[in-house]
Amino acid sequence: MTKVSIERFVEDFSNELEQQNAAIFAGAGLSIAAGFVDWKGLLKPLAIELKLDIDRETDLVRVAQYHVNHHGSNRADLTNAILNGFSTRTARVTENHLILARLPIKSYWTTNYDPCIEEGLKQTGKLPDVKHSPAQLLTTVHGRDAVVYKMHGDYLDAANAVLCKEDYETYHIKRGDFLTALAGDLLSKMFLFIGFSFADPNLDYVLGRLHTRYGQHLRKHYCFVRKESASGDDKPGELEYRIAKQELFIRDLERYNIRSVMVDAYDDITNVLRMVENRYKSRTIFVSGAAHEYGSRWATSDVLQFVHKLGSQLVADDYRLVTGLGLGIGSTVLDGALQQIYHVQRRSLSDQLIIRPFPQSLQGQQLWRAYREDMLNFAGMAVFMFGNKLGGDPPSVLRSNGMVEEFDIACQKGTKVLPLGFTEFVARELYDRVGANFSSFYPTATPKFQCLFNLLGDATRPLADQLTTTVEALYELQSM
Repeated sequence: MTKVSIERFVEDFSNELEQQNAAIFAGAGLSIAAGFVDWKGLLKPLAIELKLDIDRETDLVRVAQYHVNHHGSNRADLTNAILNGFSTRTARVTENHLILARLPIKSYWTTNYDPCIEEGLKQTGKLPDVKHSPAQLLTTVHGRDAVVYKMHGDYLDAANAVLCKEDYETYHIKRGDFLTALAGDLLSKMFLFIGFSFADPNLDYVLGRLHTRYGQHLRKHYCFVRKESASGDDKPGELEYRIAKQELFIRDLERYNIRSVMVDAYDDITNVLRMVENRYKSRTIFVSGAAHEYGSRWATSDVLQFVHKLGSQLVADDYRLVTGLGLGIGSTVLDGALQQIYHVQRRSLSDQLIIRPFPQSLQGQQLWRAYREDMLNFAGMAVFMFGNKLGGDPPSVLRSNGMVEEFDIACQKGTKVLPLGFTEFVARELYDRVGANFSSFYPTATPKFQCLFNLLGDATRPLADQLTTTVEALYELQSM
C-alpha cells in the first residue's frame, strides 16, 4: 500500500510546480474553515422537514432528491439553501486558499459552490477565469492567470447547480464537457486532492474511464488523508474498524495512481502547504533598493553595470525575481533580467519576473505597504542595496525608510534577508543590524556563508568581485 511521507510529497509536487504541471481538486473540506457550511449543515433543515436525522444519513445526494420529490419536483427550497448557505457575508478566504493561489497553478477544479478559490486568486493579484456552466467552457478571459472549473456550479447560479440525484444522473448529458476537460487535465497534470472525500460519482466516472483505458500508466496524483484516531465515545473495536476501512480506501485509490499523504489532523495540511510554498519560493528573490546617488567610491556607470549584471546572472541561474522598480535600482535589475530572458534563454516573462510598480499618486502611496506585503509573499529571499532618496526642503539625500520597511516585512514573513553592506546608505545599516545578531538571522549558517557575508561588508572590494560573492551568498543562503 502506497503511503507517501510528507517530505517526499513536498519534493515531488514542488518539482511539478516548477514545470507548471500541477493542478488542484478542492472539495468541501477546503471551504469549511472559511466559514461555509458543509453538505450536512446545508441539508439539515430540509432533512428535518422530511423527518430524517441528517447525522444518520450517508447518501446526502439522495436526501436532496427526497426533498425535491417531496415538493413535486420543485427545487426552490434547495436552491435557496445553496444561495444562503454560501453567502460571502461572514465567510473569509483561508490561508490554504491564499497559499494555493500564490503557487504557479493554472487549473483549479472544485465541486464547491463558494467563491473562495477565485477570491484567493484575486487577492494575490491574479486574474481567474471561472467556469461554472458548460457555455463558459467556450469562452476565454484574456490575460487569465488560472482557470477555476466549478463543475457543480456556483452559488450565485444556484438554480442550475448540481444538487440532487437527478442532476448526477443527467450530468453526462447536460454538463458532460466538464468531464472531458477534467479527463484531459488528469492525463496531463499532477493533481493534489484537498478537502475531498472521493464520494462524488462524476469524479468516479472519469477516474474509472481513465483507469479502464490506461491501466497501470496513469499519471501520479496525491491526496491528503487524516489518520484515524481514537474518539472518546468509541466502543470496543470501533477504532480498529475505522483503521481497516481507511486502509482499504487508500488501497482503492492506488488503482488510479492517487497516493495518500497522511496527516494527524486537518490543520496539519496548512503546514504541509507552507512547506510546498517555501520550497517553491526558495528560488524567488525580492530585490529591494533605491538610489538617488551611489556614493563616491564608484562611477555611476560602474554601479549600474553591477546592478544590470546581477539581474541577468540571477535569471541565468534560474532564480525568479520580484521587484517594485525602486528608484535607480529596479529598472536596471529589470533590464538585465529581460535581456537574459529574451535574448539568451527565451523564456516566458511571467515565469521569471513578478513586477509591482509602486503607484505614485497621493492615494496610491497609501497602498505602498500593501504592495510590499504582496511582493514579499512571493519571495523566499530578499536582497537589499543602497537605500537613499532625494527629499526635504531644500532638497537633500535622505535615507530610504521604505527599504527599512521592506526589510522588517521580510523578517516578519520569514524571508531570508541579505543586505549588501558594501553599497552603503540604508543597506549598510541593515548589514550592521544583521551582523550584530548573525546567529539569530542565520541560525543554520555554514562557515562558507559566514565568510561570504563578511566579504559583502567590505566596500573596498571591486564591484566585479562583489557580484560573484553576492550570487554565491544567495546560493548558499537558499540551501541553509
